[in-house]
Amino acid sequence: MKLERLLVIIDPDQDQQPALQRALWLARQSGVRLHLLQVDYHPRLENGLLDGHMLKRAREALLQQRQDSLHASVAEFIDEGLQIDVEVRWHKHRHEAILARAAELQVDLLLKSAHPGGMLRRLLFSDTCWQLIRHCPMPLWLVHDMHWRGQRMCTALDPLHSADKPAALDHKLIRESQALQMQLGLQGDYVHALAPMPHSLLFDAEVAQAYDDYVTRSAQAHRQAFDTLIGQYPIAAERAHLLDGFAEDAIPHFVHKHNIDLLVMGAIARGQLDSLLIGHTAERVLERVECDLLVLKADDKG
Repeated sequence: MKLERLLVIIDPDQDQQPALQRALWLARQSGVRLHLLQVDYHPRLENGLLDGHMLKRAREALLQQRQDSLHASVAEFIDEGLQIDVEVRWHKHRHEAILARAAELQVDLLLKSAHPGGMLRRLLFSDTCWQLIRHCPMPLWLVHDMHWRGQRMCTALDPLHSADKPAALDHKLIRESQALQMQLGLQGDYVHALAPMPHSLLFDAEVAQAYDDYVTRSAQAHRQAFDTLIGQYPIAAERAHLLDGFAEDAIPHFVHKHNIDLLVMGAIARGQLDSLLIGHTAERVLERVECDLLVLKADDKG
């Protein structure tokens, strides 16, 4: 993965900025240039008693004040020698402004803080994060507010493409992960989770009798596909793990048990309403892990 230009999203509604902290760590590790973007919007400065000209002046004054404040907050890092640009934009839909700026800059990586909370974490999670998972074409690094060790990363693979991911995506995940390992000095593990159809879903007696054989054949197919994929790369056997269970359960358990700092996953954007309510694997896993998540999309040609 090329790391030369990063777009870092500053959240105006949060005091802590985990994405900025992670970006500073990356800049010190690899000398990347950081572009900080803060998107502001206040309905009262969009429509109000003031005329259009006065509203525009008020918005411009606010944005200038916010930009000066943002620049001042990172002045010490600029003095340190890090390359940092700052910008504040006005937009009602934050994710649209982010994607537009990312396209303009042609950034290699986009970083945003993740702020989960509440009982229904998927529904209460920042809408901007979900929109970026679905629509951001470049690598998206979602940063949790946690202690960052910067030691271990883990890449989740799907060699049987059970989540409708194209075959090329697994290869991209491995290539990009290995590049990050080299650039950032991280130890890398590779995992695949397998879970056969639950026995409770089989209501046909004849099919149910063949369940044990189905489980055995399913495990063999997953193992063969995983070994074949891993075998195409210089990955040590002890770094490849076939996990039992559904991905949304098995992967977070592995992440917690092995103190993983960064989880790398592939995602495909469907865009239908059911994706919003149910979510694909990357979204379900994101709800349950407390580490950073790097989401990669398949290439257009993939």
